[in-house]
Amino acid sequence: MEPKSNPARFTLGRQSSMAPERHSDEPELHQEGDGLEGMDPRFRLMCLANEGDLDGVRELLNSGISANYRDIDNRTPLHVAACQGLTDVVALLLEKGAVVDPQDRWGSTPLADAIHYKNNDVVKLLEKHGAKPLMAPMHVNHAREVPEYEIDPKELDFTNSVELTKGTFCSALWRGTEVAVKKLGDDVLTDEDKVKAFRDELALFQKIRHPNVVQFLGAVTQSSPMMIVIEYLPKGDLCAFLKRKGALRPTTAVRFGLDIARGMNYLHENKPSPIIHRDLEPSNILRDDSGHLKVADFGVSKLLAVKEEKPLTCKETSCRYVAPEVFNQEEYGTKVDVFSFALILQEMIEGCPPFSAKRDDEVPKVYAAKERPPFRAPAKRYAHGLRELIEECWNENPIKRPTFRQIIARLESIYSKLAHKKRWKVRPLKCFQNLEAMLKRDNSNPSSRGGSSRSTASSL
Repeated sequence: MEPKSNPARFTLGRQSSMAPERHSDEPELHQEGDGLEGMDPRFRLMCLANEGDLDGVRELLNSGISANYRDIDNRTPLHVAACQGLTDVVALLLEKGAVVDPQDRWGSTPLADAIHYKNNDVVKLLEKHGAKPLMAPMHVNHAREVPEYEIDPKELDFTNSVELTKGTFCSALWRGTEVAVKKLGDDVLTDEDKVKAFRDELALFQKIRHPNVVQFLGAVTQSSPMMIVIEYLPKGDLCAFLKRKGALRPTTAVRFGLDIARGMNYLHENKPSPIIHRDLEPSNILRDDSGHLKVADFGVSKLLAVKEEKPLTCKETSCRYVAPEVFNQEEYGTKVDVFSFALILQEMIEGCPPFSAKRDDEVPKVYAAKERPPFRAPAKRYAHGLRELIEECWNENPIKRPTFRQIIARLESIYSKLAHKKRWKVRPLKCFQNLEAMLKRDNSNPSSRGGSSRSTASSL
C-alpha cells in the first residue's frame, strides 16, 4: 500500500507554467527527511522524474507507486517531466498509466507546461497520446473578446481534404462550401515569432477586400490548431498553369498582368499604411473560375509602417523573384513588389522562370550584379512598349520603377492595341468565309443567279 502522509509541495526544477510568482514570505511545504532515502516514495517519484532518472522512476512504479501522485499543488510526475522536457520519462509514465491531461491547482496540464517551456518533442508525444491544448496562444479571457471572424473548428470537415499547396493550404468543407485552410504546424505553439507572424497575417487579411485578392473568410484562434480559412480556387496557381501552358499569347499575358497589377495596387494604396507583399511569385497567384487571377499568401507581407526587426530570408520567400535591395538587406518599400511583377510578366511571355538554369539561391546574386533575364521571345511578342515597361519595372533604382497605378494605365493601353490588332486579323477571314458561303448558296439556286452580284456586293 502507498504511504498516507500529507502531500508536500514540489519546489524543485521548473514550476507550473500558469503558477503565479511566489512571494518570498509565502510558506513552503517541504518533505521531511534528509535526501531521497528518507522521503515519501511518492514524493521521491517527483524528484526522480525531475532529474530524469529513468531507472529510478521505473523501479518506484514497478513497486506499486502510482504514476498519478499529486503534490499539494495538484502537480503530478508527468507535469514535472513535461516541464523539464524529459521525453523518455514522459513516455514511461504514460506507459505506466499516467493520466495524460491532469490539471494542477492553476489549471495547467503537462501539455500546457511543455508548450510553455518549448519542449517540442514532449508536446508531440503528449498529443500522440491524446492530450489536447487548453487554449491557443491567441486565446482571449472573455467571450466578448472573441473576434467576429472566429470559426468553430467543428464546422470544418477534413474528411476528403487534399493538399493544395505543399505544407501550407489544404481543402475542407465549411457549411457545405469548399474552402482552403492554412493550419499552424505543431512547432508554432511554442514559437512566439511564428505566432506573431500568424497574428500579423490575420490583421492584414481583415483589411483586404478586392476582386483580384483572395478573400478571407475567417479563422480559428481560440483552440489548437489555429487556422486561417480563405476562399477555395480549384483552378490552382499561376505557377502550375505556366508549367502546363508554357509561353502565353501576349493578350493573355497582359490580361493576367492587369489582374495582378490591380490586386497589388489595391494593397499598395491601403490606408493609412501600404501593404507590401514581399513574396509575389507565380505560386502565390491563384486562378478563379472565370480565368482571372487573385493575389494570395500574405505570410510574409508587412504594413509599410511596421519596422522590420530582421531581414527577409530565402527560407521565407522564393529568392528567384526577390528585388536586389531585399537581398542586399537595404531599406526598401513597395517597389520590391514591382520588381517581382516584372519578372512574372516576362515569364508569362517567355514561358520559363527567370534564370531557370540557375539554382533558386543563386539568382539574387545575379540581380545584385545588375543582370536581368534575357528577352528570347520574338520582338513582336513585346510590341507596343511591353518590353520597355518590363525593363522600367525591374530597374536597379527603385525610385525609377513605376507604381502599380501607372503600370495599370500602361497595360490597359497595350491590351487595347493588341485586341484591336486581333480584331483586324479576324475580320478579313470572316468576310472571306461569308463570300464563300454566299457563292455556294447562289450556285445551288439557279433562280437567284441574276441578282447574285448585287446581293453579294451589298452584303459585303
